[in-house]
Amino acid sequence: MLSLQNKIFNPKLVVMNNNKVLYISQEIIPYLPSTEMAVLGQKIPQGIQESKFEVRTFMPKYGCINERRNQLHEVIRLSGMNLIIDDTDHPLIIKVATLQSARMQIYFIDNDDYFQRHPSSGLEIHQSPEDNDERIMFYVRGVVETVKKLRWEPTIVHCSGWISALAPIYLKKIYNEDPSFRSAKVAYALFDETFDGTLNERFFEKMKMDGFTDEDLEIINNGAVDYITLNKLAIKYSDGIIQASRSVNEELVNYAKSLGKPFMEYPGEDNYIDAYAQFYQSL
Repeated sequence: MLSLQNKIFNPKLVVMNNNKVLYISQEIIPYLPSTEMAVLGQKIPQGIQESKFEVRTFMPKYGCINERRNQLHEVIRLSGMNLIIDDTDHPLIIKVATLQSARMQIYFIDNDDYFQRHPSSGLEIHQSPEDNDERIMFYVRGVVETVKKLRWEPTIVHCSGWISALAPIYLKKIYNEDPSFRSAKVAYALFDETFDGTLNERFFEKMKMDGFTDEDLEIINNGAVDYITLNKLAIKYSDGIIQASRSVNEELVNYAKSLGKPFMEYPGEDNYIDAYAQFYQSL
């Protein structure tokens, strides 16, 4: 675990024509226990915001997150949409909290079917993995639809954790003509966290129902989708890849480099905010 919680940043200004960065995160402290991914989920947006970027940060509203303690409240004007997955309507509920220490708002994607079923037994992505295919689809689409409602146009979309792995293909194939995203560059961050087994055997079929073609999903090829395959799908449709952990899957690193993707090596614990800002600039 990197000791990043108390690090003091000395960010420098990186000028971009549009300096908006969207973070689609799997874990963020203090809403979840302190892991490398959760710490970076807070510290990178915070440091980038202090570098004069405008940021929006999203994470799932896992059932273990105490709404009263963390002062979450529903944003009525953003809630109320239904997302159809596998021919079933799922209400999209948006909640928000302010991270006072970072002076930053965190948006939460909520839905009783996917994120409220195990309020005291850990994260749903681990407790009910049989639903992870739809959970990932719902989370990514929920973020995108909310950003559209906000009428916000990010230059960079930074995806952290495998729960965000479908964001690149959705943004490049489904939302590529949408005014909010048609100019966005997608950066996908690789961590050392994995998952066991495979996604639901109907994952390919469900993605086809969302509008993807056989060619779009060629890397899946209607087969079993494990951690490696899901991340290769994310890498294929991303504009740049980040090695966020000191040690990540070597096959995924080699795959990204074989495609000629801009690749940011692990930046270490010092001055890493500058490294991220410069990588965004390079994209």
